[in-house]
Amino acid sequence: GCQVSGRGESARGCVAPRQALKEASIIMKSLTKMLCLVDGEHYLPVTQEAIDTLNGLDHIDVAGAVFIGGTEKLRDDSEESYSEKLGIPVQFAKDKDIPYDIIVEMIRKYDIETVFDLSDEPILDYPKRFKIACKVLNEGISYEGPDFKFEPPTQYDVMKKASITILGTGKRIGKTAVSGFISRLIDKNGYEPCVIAMGRGGPEEPEIVHGEELEINAEFLLAQSKKGVHAASDHWEDALMSRILTIGCRRCGGGMAGEVFLTNMKKGAKLANEVDAKFAIFEGSGAAIPPIKTNKQITLIGANQPIENLTNYFGPYRIALGELVILTMCEEPMCSNEKIKEIEEFVSEVNPNATVISTVFRPKALDDISGKKVLFATTAPEEVKGKLVAYLEDNFGCKVIGTTAHLSNRPLLRENMEKYMDEADVMLTELKAAAVDVATKDAIEHGLEVVYCDNIPIPINDSYPDLTESVLELVDSAIDDFNKSS
Repeated sequence: GCQVSGRGESARGCVAPRQALKEASIIMKSLTKMLCLVDGEHYLPVTQEAIDTLNGLDHIDVAGAVFIGGTEKLRDDSEESYSEKLGIPVQFAKDKDIPYDIIVEMIRKYDIETVFDLSDEPILDYPKRFKIACKVLNEGISYEGPDFKFEPPTQYDVMKKASITILGTGKRIGKTAVSGFISRLIDKNGYEPCVIAMGRGGPEEPEIVHGEELEINAEFLLAQSKKGVHAASDHWEDALMSRILTIGCRRCGGGMAGEVFLTNMKKGAKLANEVDAKFAIFEGSGAAIPPIKTNKQITLIGANQPIENLTNYFGPYRIALGELVILTMCEEPMCSNEKIKEIEEFVSEVNPNATVISTVFRPKALDDISGKKVLFATTAPEEVKGKLVAYLEDNFGCKVIGTTAHLSNRPLLRENMEKYMDEADVMLTELKAAAVDVATKDAIEHGLEVVYCDNIPIPINDSYPDLTESVLELVDSAIDDFNKSS
């Protein structure tokens, strides 16, 4: 028979440990301090050989091990005894649950740089391994095993001014809207910010848009669109909504933990160091995390997302990154009150020190629409359009005579618009998807005024911390952190 520790047989029989390590792509350039996860299901001499094999590699220093389960099968339950037998510090699980906290304690105590998993079923199943991965990646190090490796996303340390990151747990959760709200707030309070955004339609080279100088109106964006510019790209939307300098970057691909395959955001960050701004806001794209080290982070959670995507996989990793956690879309039909409570409780468990605020989005017209008949285009679900229409009419003194929720579907958008354009005075639209090349273009050709609208986050009730104060406190904290480290 063949001895197996954390690895099965190949089609050719036993795989030599060193060859197995090569196949697992464990290639490190310098001495790396490693923590091994082991279990009592394995016969001790097998575990010993696996650890000795790792320790025998020139670039590996196994600094400790955690028995994460199966210790009831061990002949001796003494940590001292097994530390002596394995020749490294050993910690045991204190109960039947996986000792996630002990893993983190060992990482910090021994300055561990990577965690290698030598355990197996039945001690670890897939959900437990993802939970370990989240804990390990939140420590800024890698988690790997015989056929997998998870690493924290790249964080280039290039910023020469205070900065924050706005990241999300997924796509279509209102990240650009929240970023616009935060950017305006920071600018209004005298911090002189710029925004660096990456998107899947971003420019080949980082592009500066002087939102603080340009008159970015419907005609301007339509002209940009005719030139071939993606005029609804995130940095254009940021410039329009926030009226501050923005830098547009591109990205391709999004890894499970937020890494991107290709991006020019590092160039964008260096450009942000040179522009006339005192504070930088880095905006993620979907669940992809900006690859720039910043002083503080805000995590956005879409309450409309499947709960398992937040509580499993790398949802907990992203949630744990934010000093401020904002839940968006906290209303029916996107989510129930019970789901909001469940998410909030999970966030408090994973990230107990974070400020948590649950919000809904409400439209804000960027120009005067009072007394006008409005055709309103939005990305919001059909079920909430009534609330948005009532909010517009109550707060902006207009009359909404028609709506469409098809900004991402050009044929349906045109079909809906044609029903109401003869009656409308104004086309009010979010700057999303077909807002420029269809909504703006067709409305102007029909003689309508075009006004863009933002979506602002509003706490669902008065029990939450003040959103404005929470953001400004985070900004002040980021500035303090930057000054201490510089």
